[in-house]
Amino acid sequence: MEARERIFKYQGLGNDFVVLDRRGSGEDIDAATSRWMCDRRLGIGGDGVLALLPSERGVARMVVHNADGSIAEMCGNGLRCAVKFLVDDSGRTPGHLDVETGAGVLTCYPSYGEGGVVAVDISMGPARLVASNLPSGATGQPFLDALVPGHPPLRAYAVSMGNPHMVLLDQPLEDASRLGPLLEHHPSFPDRTNVEFVRVDSDGLTVVVWERGCGLTQACGTGACASAVAAVLAKRLPADAWLRVTLPGGDLRIRVPADLSDIRLRGPVAFVFEGVVAIPSGR
Repeated sequence: MEARERIFKYQGLGNDFVVLDRRGSGEDIDAATSRWMCDRRLGIGGDGVLALLPSERGVARMVVHNADGSIAEMCGNGLRCAVKFLVDDSGRTPGHLDVETGAGVLTCYPSYGEGGVVAVDISMGPARLVASNLPSGATGQPFLDALVPGHPPLRAYAVSMGNPHMVLLDQPLEDASRLGPLLEHHPSFPDRTNVEFVRVDSDGLTVVVWERGCGLTQACGTGACASAVAAVLAKRLPADAWLRVTLPGGDLRIRVPADLSDIRLRGPVAFVFEGVVAIPSGR
């Protein structure tokens, strides 16, 4: 028998998510259900599914299910979508709210306009240069490695925003579709990695992200943060300034303190639709 469930669709710069409010049942979904929901022909369509579960540390716990059924520790665009849903659902206009994620409890600051929450500023926590999901021995300095057979060595930064990132400064953006699938599975990253192809501009960055478990996306909040961190580490852009990061879906603003202690992300978010879906049996 098919199970019916109410779903909500949100997007941040074209990075789109199905939101499931599971705070009542406390039950998460499985990998097969997330793959079906994200299928743009057989299911709802999305870059991921955000399951909102009860939390003793915040208003909710957000679990990010990628389109391939894997789970991501954190998603900046997804968190903005979750915050807008939580505020819309509450009927209130809080100045801030805490959401539990796989990267810890993050404080989020909604901005209001016509239609409720129109943007969210997120305290993303520290950027880490040494972490269990990064290459062993990573110290924040560029590492050279023959990452792709037949390709010249690539200079990359390894940055964790709770989830792992390989940031390639000055790498042609058009290489993302070709090199991204290979670099995602680089053996130095134990849990695979997101890959950022970055052009450093005089006033900010232009970035294309190959997202782990999703492929090319219109935007990636943690990828924008990791790219800005790499540019600051390389002394290509200043610390403690709001930096423009342009992705295919539009612009985010990222602030990187000199000590990397609390990266800030600011960006728009929008409600798309809500409805009821019949989840196929066995999902």
